[in-house]
Amino acid sequence: MKVLTFTGKSPSEALKNARIEIGDEGMLIETREIQKKALGKEPLYEIVVGVDEEDVKKHNANNLYKKPLQNQKPIKQESKDVLYNISNAAAQISEIADVTSPMSEYSKVKTQVRQSEPKELKEIKSQISKLGDKVNLIQNMFWDEKSPEIETQIPPEFAEIYRLASQSGMDSEHLNDIMRMTLTHMPLQMRENSTTVKRYFQTLLRKMIPIRLESMPGIGAKKVIMLVGPTGVGKTTSIAKLAARYSYLMEKKYKVGLVVLDTYRIGAVEQLMQYARMMKLGIETVVDPPEFATALDALKYCDYILIDTMGSSPYDKGKIEKIHECLNANDTEFNVDVVLTMPSSIKYDDMKITYENFSNLGIDTLMFTKLDETKGYGNIFSLAYDTKKPISYFSVGQEVPEDLVCATSEFLIECLLHGFNRSKI
Repeated sequence: MKVLTFTGKSPSEALKNARIEIGDEGMLIETREIQKKALGKEPLYEIVVGVDEEDVKKHNANNLYKKPLQNQKPIKQESKDVLYNISNAAAQISEIADVTSPMSEYSKVKTQVRQSEPKELKEIKSQISKLGDKVNLIQNMFWDEKSPEIETQIPPEFAEIYRLASQSGMDSEHLNDIMRMTLTHMPLQMRENSTTVKRYFQTLLRKMIPIRLESMPGIGAKKVIMLVGPTGVGKTTSIAKLAARYSYLMEKKYKVGLVVLDTYRIGAVEQLMQYARMMKLGIETVVDPPEFATALDALKYCDYILIDTMGSSPYDKGKIEKIHECLNANDTEFNVDVVLTMPSSIKYDDMKITYENFSNLGIDTLMFTKLDETKGYGNIFSLAYDTKKPISYFSVGQEVPEDLVCATSEFLIECLLHGFNRSKI
């Protein structure tokens, strides 16, 4: 088995380059973006293909890989970004087993490669692996809390994943429910070691997170997005990141307009106006609710209209009500997507209170900021799972527009179990 890489400005172009070189005799292992599109810089994608050199030479229909290369999905496929409840997610064992089982097609290929190793070397590697796993199990059996408050006894192989999830800030009730269902549905042959358990659990969690995939406005359509949330969460900076993304970083440069409701803070208005001047965007300010519809009409030539609102304490019902009045005064044809913006650094209980107090605004999606300022991400998982509201974006720093990430369940669970890693953005 030989592993080859091919690049292109898009995944399809990289795939085309691979087919020119090796035809359809290959196994698509991974597709990844290795260079993001930016001002004056083209995007660059890379695909990784495993191929048998004999199959490349034969180019016949009876080769090992039955599907044409362009119809294959990567082995490291991202999870389907849909929401499952605990029972449904845990019940899909067969699908998860295909990804994590040592006998998957990819693992079989690696096993074939290992067969060329001397028998003694393979035995030594096996013993070292088993010893290392046992040490890891012993270490993780001593988690902070003496034992989880669930009826089912947790096997030692589950100790590490329980500790990581617990320390991430995930709600304990959610964690115990997930652990109970995992123990009920997980095949016995997959409980061999902590690594297999961790893979299974990671896939399971990814399937439980609702995600709103980014979509572009259709021909003649508009997207109106309003960011709401507490004071100091980074709404104004996030508006600037979104404006720069839609104006400059997409395949099409969209027309973007800004609306400011935050007239309480002069600094916030000036900051957004400065961004508008730099990016040459239209901007309107709204003082009273009746002016809201007028501001939207003034920007109807735009593809995107982004609305920055006054920050308020979750307990300040007066300011939240004023935002509600603006939404009620919208007699235009435009639907407003309300995005609740919260910092990832607050506790799950505080997130839940914030959500409940802003919920009368008709929240459509969630956006989380300051992922670079915390080490626990279980609170984000618990809020999305509990409210069934999809996540649309993550903000991972102050840089405009670089530190904005389109939400994926894989990214969030990677942060939850292994911590935030900027190099993996």
